[in-house]
Amino acid sequence: MRIGLVGAGRIGAFHAATLAKHPDVGELMVADADPLRAREVAAAHGASALSVDALFDSRLDALVIASATAAHAGLIAKAAQAGLPAFCEKPLALDLAGTIAALAVVEAAGAVLQIGFQRRFDPGYRAARAALRAGRLGRLHTVRTVSSDPSPPPAAYVPLSGGLYRDCLIHDFDLLRWITGREITEVYAIGTNVGADFFRAAGDADTAAVVLTLEDGILATSTATRYHAAGYDVRMELAGTEDQFAVGLGPRTPLRPAEAPGAPAERDPYAEPATARRLSPWPGFLERFASAYRAELATFLHVARGTEPNPCEGREALRALLVAEACETSRREGRPVAVAEVESAARTYADAVGGVKGVPA
Repeated sequence: MRIGLVGAGRIGAFHAATLAKHPDVGELMVADADPLRAREVAAAHGASALSVDALFDSRLDALVIASATAAHAGLIAKAAQAGLPAFCEKPLALDLAGTIAALAVVEAAGAVLQIGFQRRFDPGYRAARAALRAGRLGRLHTVRTVSSDPSPPPAAYVPLSGGLYRDCLIHDFDLLRWITGREITEVYAIGTNVGADFFRAAGDADTAAVVLTLEDGILATSTATRYHAAGYDVRMELAGTEDQFAVGLGPRTPLRPAEAPGAPAERDPYAEPATARRLSPWPGFLERFASAYRAELATFLHVARGTEPNPCEGREALRALLVAEACETSRREGRPVAVAEVESAARTYADAVGGVKGVPA
């Protein structure tokens, strides 16, 4: 297959390495807004470096989009109009209107678009989903998610990121839907700024918490922070009437039990000894989800060839974005917000472009 990759930054370079090694990829071509960066990444992986325009003139079989968010919608539309199956890192666009407009082009063209929610391909989350669907937890009643970055992103990134709910917690919102099979109906979100001033200047929060209500009365909490020097920490707990499962809890989790040997707290005579060997925490998302990133691209190559169904269509990104938008409204106005409120605004955008899947009529 002839694969085009747009974007040669951190995640783009990772994808280039994955694609270059995949047996189904016969030729890889890389483009970036910075031609020098494109040439460096291409040279490191035996690929060709081209301009974006030249890339689309190269008889590609599929396109992988890992560029800056602001370029996503335009590249998605160009790929759809060219009949190219495309994989795009989340988000599709900078806002709800742009997301719906991009999806409208994809649907009008009957094109293939897979969205990069890589946690769906992580073995732990997949095992939790299977266990829940098999009834091993009994009736699910509570879900808890944690997303903590070791350090904040560069100041220039924050105003373009969409904010903590759209940029970071959107992964948790997607997983809540995907794992439970239930829609999120209401959110109550709060956010604080106790770190660098550039978060507040961008209208963002550096630490956030959300209480979410799902269909069937399932309750969930999601927390996130840009300041967690102990290490990268992404976890999920699913509690049911019969059992409780945790994803992301292991020797590299930056979570120290107070009862561990050598801890200054008083010993708990009923606590089990902490004998598990602790390893260095994950430094970041690429290291933690490396296998998941590779698996989702491998799946995309099959999707592009028509041998597998699309596991994460554009409407999935839209549904998660609607929850993030509801969180922004909740934080700003200090009240619970029904996701249906945001759907109403989304319908207005969708009606303007002739309707989009994922927005209730």
